[in-house]
Formats: sequence, C-alpha cells, structure tokens
Amino acid sequence: MKFWLLKSEPDVFGYPDLARVGVEHWNGVRNYQARNFLRQMEVGDLCLIYHSNARPPGVAGVGRVVKAAHPDNLEFDVSSPYFDARSRPGEPRWSMVDIAAVVALPNYLPLDTLRQRSELGGLRLLQKGTRLSVMPVGEAEFRCILKAGGLNDSYGSFA
Repeated sequence: MKFWLLKSEPDVFGYPDLARVGVEHWNGVRNYQARNFLRQMEVGDLCLIYHSNARPPGVAGVGRVVKAAHPDNLEFDVSSPYFDARSRPGEPRWSMVDIAAVVALPNYLPLDTLRQRSELGGLRLLQKGTRLSVMPVGEAEFRCILKAGGLNDSYGSFA
C-alpha cells in the first residue's frame, strides 16, 4: 500500500462533497508529474484529501483509491475547461483515478500546524516551490498526520 496527498479546492469539490457522493473521479489534473503519480496509484492506496485555496488550507480527510488510473473523462469533453485538443481517444494524455471517502479528520489540520511538526520536515507539500496537486506521502508522515488530525495513527481500521 502507498500513501498520497490529493489537493482539492473545497469550494469546487472538497472532502465533504466526496463524503456525500461516496466515490468520485479525481480528474482535471493537468501537470505531467502529478499525472504520473496518478498512474502509480493502486486500488487500496490511501490518500489525504487536502483543501487548497481555503482559509486556512489543510488536510480534511482520508480517501481510498477504488479504481486505478484510466483516461480522464474531461480531456475529450469540448465543453470542459480541462478539454485537451491534442489528446486522442486511442492515446489519452491525461489520467484520473476513482477515490472513495474513508473518514473525515476529527480535527481539520491546517497547513501551519503541519509546518510545526518536525516529523513532517520531508513532506513534499511543505517543500518550497511545491505546487503539485498529487504527491506521494511516506507512511510515517501519513501516520503522523492521522494522529495530529485526531485519528488513531493505525490506519488498519479502515485500510
């Protein structure tokens, strides 16, 4: 099992929306490195759902990959802002995964709180210049965030 952080804008689609619908495509990613991370995700991997462009930004919940990477459904939709005229159905450029809601953090975990935790010094999210919307997270970092957010750091109850 691997661990990931997925950024979303809560006014567009946040963790409460994921919890309401249960399972949703994680689509619209238009950065090649982030796309490559999506392509590495496997069914069962756990994801921290991070609210960017929020006041304050932070981790809101945990999701699980329920369908591995497949072509992004928006790249061929001419009415979508994520349409890509250079994509071809036989050779899609972009990928998405399907994510299921697992659990909301009892305590929303703001970015400033993450920065204060020395155990998270290597977290990509906290590195200067990192703006990726999809990134890997180490198991120790994942456990630390669960615990700081008010969950048992043993994810076995929902893994």
